[in-house]
Formats: sequence, structure tokens, C-alpha cells
Amino acid sequence: MTTRRIVVGVSGASGVSLAFSLLKELRNCADVETHLVVSGGSERTIELETDRDLLELHCLADVVHDNENIGASIASGTFRVEGMVVVPCSMKTLSGIAHGYSDNLLLRAADVNIKERRKLVLVARETPLSKLHLNNMLAATEYGAIIMPPMLTYYNHPKSIEDMENHIVGKILHEFGLESSHYKRWCDA
Repeated sequence: MTTRRIVVGVSGASGVSLAFSLLKELRNCADVETHLVVSGGSERTIELETDRDLLELHCLADVVHDNENIGASIASGTFRVEGMVVVPCSMKTLSGIAHGYSDNLLLRAADVNIKERRKLVLVARETPLSKLHLNNMLAATEYGAIIMPPMLTYYNHPKSIEDMENHIVGKILHEFGLESSHYKRWCDA
């Protein structure tokens, strides 16, 4: 069985618990190897929004990369990966991706996925959205990224925040052809 590598970037937007949920679910996929890169802003968000710490996030990944190491494997198009997800994706990170401003590993890895025409899912977190945000989303989409704000859904009758997070994680995994044990599709709801 061939190992599929997926890069998980975590930026400083609100919603960092989605990254924990995604990495936990990816650990259940025997053929997936996760490569994690975390921005400095996300470290602070973990402290503010959760009772977890950065080490716990690192422990959920197979490989952890230093965001300042622009020479890491995931910075090269010759390093084979299935694609990348940035969850959550701040507007600052979105802007860097949309405009090719790759001054750290997270941005460089996203840039590589665009240039190699690999899957790039951006779980953009902001509300309300300004015209500037929307233009950056449009630009990233035109370069091949998939914009996936963590929108609330009601057809699956969520009972908790965890249910809503599971739905978003299921949608992210779907983009990579993976199934989540907690994801309720329309027909299943």
C-alpha cells in the first residue's frame, strides 16, 4: 500500500480546534502520513481558544516542520504529497497564498501545491468578509485552491460544536477522497 502524504498548515485564525479534529481523523487513515506546519499566530490561538497545547497538536502529526525552515521537504515540488489543507486559514495567510508571498514554510508549501497543481484546501476563517477578503479568495480559487469556510449546516441536526466540526472535517477529507467516520452526508442525515 502506498503512503499518501497530506500537509496540514495551521495559521492564526480562530477555529484552531478544527486542526486538532482533522489531525485526529487523519490518524485513523492507515495509508496517510501527515506533515504539520504551524504559524506563530496559531500557537497563541491554541492558548486562547483551547485547553490544549502545541505539543498535543504536534503529537497528532506524523512529521512536524518548523515554519521558519524554508528548506524543509514540503517546500519542494519534488517531494510528493497528495495536497495541503490550511485549517484554520487566516486572512493574512490567505493573502500570502493568493499573492505568492512565501516568506515562511506554510506559505511556501501552499505555493508549491499551487504550482504543482495539487489539491489545496483553505478553511478560511473571518466574518464578515470584506471585498479585499473576497478578492483574495477569488484569486486563490483562480489559482486552483478550494475555499472552504467552516459554515454551519443544519440538515445533519448537529447537537454540539463537535458535531459541527466533524461535518467540516468530513468535507475536508472528502476533497482528498477520504471518508470520516463522523461525517453525515445529505442522504444519511
